[in-house]
Amino acid sequence: MKTEVIPPRSGASLKLEKGQTLVVIDPEGEQVSDLVAYNADDTAEYISSGRSIDYASRILLTTGDILYSSRSNPMLTIVHDDVGRHDFLLTPCSKEMFRIIYKDEHPHHGCQGNLENALAQYGVTPDRVPIAFNIFMNVDIDGKTGEIRVLPPLSKPGQSIGFRAEMNLIVALTACSAGQSNNFTYKPIHYRVE
Repeated sequence: MKTEVIPPRSGASLKLEKGQTLVVIDPEGEQVSDLVAYNADDTAEYISSGRSIDYASRILLTTGDILYSSRSNPMLTIVHDDVGRHDFLLTPCSKEMFRIIYKDEHPHHGCQGNLENALAQYGVTPDRVPIAFNIFMNVDIDGKTGEIRVLPPLSKPGQSIGFRAEMNLIVALTACSAGQSNNFTYKPIHYRVE
């Protein structure tokens, strides 16, 4: 089982067959990875944060939880989780986000651009990149006001999360480009298929 490396602020895509497990590893700690998935036989069916959160009845998903598709079909089951804190609310960081939130004059294309580039070979167009399952992302939500704060990830070097494919999938992953999400450092993400 070869471990693949996603360099800082970049992305990758792969095909995952039903029954295979995708293990995503944070080799250095405090690095987020955005994950999106599509039905390999019909990319109009994609991962859905709304349906997954609705069916789990909570926003913090971990071991045993299922990530559902836009058609309510199981796509990925979390089979192990060393960290237990991930986000499924926030959209992939983008050039526009860096301009609006960070006031960057020459913004990076972000995870949105990295996902678009990684998925282009499968015919997935930019407007069809959904809300990602933001692996290791630590988002705090105020229970009274609903205000959100992005905090440093809780992941330590070498910690991982594993997802079992419940259908044949196209998956894209990033090594997130947003400073706030990664405690203002940019590091690689590793993954392997078992």
